[in-house]
Amino acid sequence: MTTDIVAMLKEPQMTKICAPMVRYSKLQFRTLVRRYACDICFTPMIMANSFVQSSKARENEFTTYKEDKPLVVQFAANTVNDFVSATEMIAPYGDGVDLNCGCPQRWAMKDGYGADLLRKPELVSDLICQVRNRIPKPFAVSAKIRLLKDIRETIMLCQALEKAGASFLTIHARTPEMRNEPIELDSLKLLRDCVRLPLVANGDVKDLESARTLFRESGCEGVMSARGILNNPALFSGHSTTPLVCLQDWLDITSTVPTEFQCFHHHLVFMLEKVLPKKDRVLFNNLQNRSSVLDFLENYYDIRPGTSFNSIELTKCTFNTLHVQQREKYIHFWEDDTSSDLLGNIFSDIAS
Repeated sequence: MTTDIVAMLKEPQMTKICAPMVRYSKLQFRTLVRRYACDICFTPMIMANSFVQSSKARENEFTTYKEDKPLVVQFAANTVNDFVSATEMIAPYGDGVDLNCGCPQRWAMKDGYGADLLRKPELVSDLICQVRNRIPKPFAVSAKIRLLKDIRETIMLCQALEKAGASFLTIHARTPEMRNEPIELDSLKLLRDCVRLPLVANGDVKDLESARTLFRESGCEGVMSARGILNNPALFSGHSTTPLVCLQDWLDITSTVPTEFQCFHHHLVFMLEKVLPKKDRVLFNNLQNRSSVLDFLENYYDIRPGTSFNSIELTKCTFNTLHVQQREKYIHFWEDDTSSDLLGNIFSDIAS
């Protein structure tokens, strides 16, 4: 049963959200932060075209289970067919889909994804509209954007997405060119005044107090954390740094759900960044295998994988690719020799 995310955002209390983070907001991490007062989780950004075209990509990029809710699946897309097809595939297993319009990385913008879409409001509106028309509510259709240099253009974009049928918008209150500068709170507040949709504020959420401050000052319905929750998965439950019990939970979860060493280790590197003394942190960050990491944690904190996390049954996702196959069949029909000759004859007749 689909969770109504818009209804959640309209509740008077602050809605706490884990951001989409490439490589990091996977099932294991989502499971962890849900234990610490996180209300909604996003998947990492998934390339819609790969997801549509490749069963291997679908298996690698998306895993879930019954308790992994509410869940928003984020796609990078720049064509209607890719975004609609990917959404139709994923809809039975999520509560919403989000279009990435904020990734500032050079490769993404060069290929017409992420923040490059901010320059194409008509395309973004069409992407949102076409998905909204295909998938019934309460399944949510949203976009995560950054600010444009001209706030008036950002307002116009948000209002266009509202008209296109967006369920809510997430605003990273920095421009694509900004990195670690403070967020533009005044711009965020202005957007809140100009748009009726629920808004999620993103940027500079480093602890629960900063989340509450952003919620109060921006007037947005939700707050989203990325780097902050990566450093401290218990951020939304009020811990100032990663508590020992959270490290224990991570060991338990990753001993139950198969997890690649790089993912297992990198999350611990982030969690311990503000906990370990520098000398010990350097040693830990350079460990090369799971057994050495487990030995370190046992010797340092007297913790080891336990049984506090019950075994889970991953959802066996069966993706409907019939509409994709039909489209490919249509394309192949026009590309074969006979159809090419037919088109050539038609155009010859017209030319004569």
